[in-house]
Amino acid sequence: MIIQSYWIKNTITVKEANFIRDVNEAVSTVVYKLERIEAAGKFKNQMNYMQQRQKWQLYIDSLNQSFLKENSGLSGSLDLNKFLKKSILAQDVLKSLLFDYSNVPVERRINVSLLDSLITSELKNKGITTNYEFGVFSPTRNLMPIQKTGKYPKELLNKGFSFALFPSDMFNNPDYLMIFFPNEKRFLISQLWKTLSISVVFIIIIILSFAYTVITILKQKKISEMKNDFINNMTHEFKTPISTISLACEALSDKDIIKSKSLYDNYINVINEENRRLGGMAERILQSASLEKGQIILKKERVDIHEVILEAINNIHLQVEKKGGRIKTNLKAESFIINADKVHITNVVFNLLDNANKYAPVSPEIIITTENLSYSYRKYS
Repeated sequence: MIIQSYWIKNTITVKEANFIRDVNEAVSTVVYKLERIEAAGKFKNQMNYMQQRQKWQLYIDSLNQSFLKENSGLSGSLDLNKFLKKSILAQDVLKSLLFDYSNVPVERRINVSLLDSLITSELKNKGITTNYEFGVFSPTRNLMPIQKTGKYPKELLNKGFSFALFPSDMFNNPDYLMIFFPNEKRFLISQLWKTLSISVVFIIIIILSFAYTVITILKQKKISEMKNDFINNMTHEFKTPISTISLACEALSDKDIIKSKSLYDNYINVINEENRRLGGMAERILQSASLEKGQIILKKERVDIHEVILEAINNIHLQVEKKGGRIKTNLKAESFIINADKVHITNVVFNLLDNANKYAPVSPEIIITTENLSYSYRKYS
């Protein structure tokens, strides 16, 4: 993103530099054409002067011929010389009026419509089609006698491009053509919209990729935590049936305990039940690969919760009795069939009993109560 931002900034800077260069070239061409147009006007006036001079010369020749023929009009050579000097002075005045621009104000030297047309044409040749304001500033008079609309005088002086008019006038103080673009920034952005769009797309892709990476990392972390919790729970669940089997085996091998067929059958049944639990849990461990997908597959079925409770009591009563405790039941729930994974719900009930026995200081008394409530769940305590 930093590289993209840096690249966008440099692109805008280059575009601004190109814009300034194009404006300078376009307006310099306008100034050159204005000077050529004025030079063409001077040449035309020169030709008119030459024609007027020829007329004056013919007029003087005609006077001379009349003077010689009639020998009257002007008396003496002195009067003739005065007349000729006056005619030459008139020609000089005419020439001065036609060619002397040193004291002519700039607003009389420039056609505003022509200047606007030249600026528009040259800017369009450079691909600049945005609105502009122009004015002509005279430093000697400290005013701006020419403006296009008159809306931006301060901007023309402070923010505009300035160009000296009629640079060939070596001995005159120059006037300046000022150009200002009110929508310059908007025009530059419009010229860069393709580039900026591509950059924005790249930035969005980078942000989305980063977000996807972060989400994936968090998801993997969550899966790892679920795996650890699963392993910890299964380790705890393995300890309980192993402990029960160990107690049953100790009871069977204890010579001080009177062995009877019912006692043997009871202990053998406990060992079989705990082995079956161990087998079910081992199967669940083999299915732990499903955690890679972020979910645990539960094998739901209709389960008799009272039967599960009684089985759990039968399997853990040896451990409770060893601590001098006892287990009481108060199974009052009339609707005791639930939809659950039998292995997991058995582990839940057994772990509750095991924790109650384990964390009771001495002679634990465990009471199990079930009842149906008006809610969508049932309470077991």
